[in-house]
Amino acid sequence: MKVLSIKEPFASLIMNKKKRIETRSWKTNYRGEIYIHASKSKMNKDIENRTELKELIKDMSLNQEYIICKANLVDCIYMDETFLKEIKKDKQEFCFGLYEIGRYAWILEDITPITPIKAKGRLNIWNYEEK
Repeated sequence: MKVLSIKEPFASLIMNKKKRIETRSWKTNYRGEIYIHASKSKMNKDIENRTELKELIKDMSLNQEYIICKANLVDCIYMDETFLKEIKKDKQEFCFGLYEIGRYAWILEDITPITPIKAKGRLNIWNYEEK
């Protein structure tokens, strides 16, 4: 199964269906089912201090170093001015990502929590194989 490691609290926000777009500096041609892994890495301080984000995560338990949900990666959109203008209308989603011209928006659908699986994360999309 393909897996994408994401820093907390963003992985848990995806699991809780409060975030449906993952922003990345690189594109992927992969489409299909993907596990979301809550990485060990901590979020950047500038993101941590966003008021809207603090409010949403204050009572949320974080799941670092676990695969916590699966989703369907349905699209990878290049961010241009038109895309940015539209995404800014969704204040919550905009708060959860790094939206800049030249980056990519990975669109996730059919998000389903799973029984957490302890796993060490990796960069890029990686393969998880059950033991």
